[in-house]
Amino acid sequence: MLFTLIMSRRTIYSLLVLIAIVFFTWKFLNSENTNEQFSKKVKLSLRAVGNQLLLANQDSTSLVLPVVELEKSKYALSFRNKLTFEPSSLVSLVKNNFHKSSLPKYYYVEVIQCADKEVAYSYEIKNESENDIIPCKGRLLPENCYLIEVRFTERASFINNKYIFIYILIFSIFIFLVEFYFNKKNKTIKSKESNSTNIAIGSFNFHPDQHKLVKEAIEIKLSKKECELLTIFIAKPNQIIKREELTKKVWEDNGVIVGRSLDTYISKLRKKLKDDASIKLINVHGVGYKLEIN
Repeated sequence: MLFTLIMSRRTIYSLLVLIAIVFFTWKFLNSENTNEQFSKKVKLSLRAVGNQLLLANQDSTSLVLPVVELEKSKYALSFRNKLTFEPSSLVSLVKNNFHKSSLPKYYYVEVIQCADKEVAYSYEIKNESENDIIPCKGRLLPENCYLIEVRFTERASFINNKYIFIYILIFSIFIFLVEFYFNKKNKTIKSKESNSTNIAIGSFNFHPDQHKLVKEAIEIKLSKKECELLTIFIAKPNQIIKREELTKKVWEDNGVIVGRSLDTYISKLRKKLKDDASIKLINVHGVGYKLEIN
């Protein structure tokens, strides 16, 4: 019973874990962070950054050029006119706009000079402030034509983990089904044991379907013939049962003719019952046997 209870709790726990994994996998696969939606959000956020940088330069007329996706998880922001800015303002603008759009918090930013493609400034954000790498704060970049490139360092691994989610889901379903099978099998065994025939004979409990006698914690195995004989005796306690009846029911009905087999099995059965003085298997000479139970 305790084992069944434990198995039931384990099954419930496994089911809850499975539901959680299915839920988060479904949320992941059906979230807005698909390639198309993700790209739209990044472009919208970078255009907002570009607009705010121009406004900081007192420029409300020149254009922010279309944001270009250079490759997977890498985007470029460019401007029609030259501009200047202080690195800290760029860091704050990008972080605030990305936060509003719920974009990943791991990314790398490079400010590239249009003419020679040299990197004028760069920094890296790693979610935690103490791990961020932001050099040269407070140094104003000279007015120039700049291209701002952003590469999400978390995005690629996040997308690749889709397959890991699927593998975990399949594995969890497999574990749950295996545990469910063994739990059900265990319950079936326990049910059979609880429904098995249990006949009290003195201090013994007789289980004919399991071919055994049980006395307290001790089990005594019975052969098939011993079990059949004891079943006949128990059906007629304290009554003489003729030899012919015993041999017919146990042997001859099964197509087997015996000589002294009955006496041999009676002797074996008598030895197995000897621990209880209230039970006696008596030989009635010339007639048969009787199971006396006080």
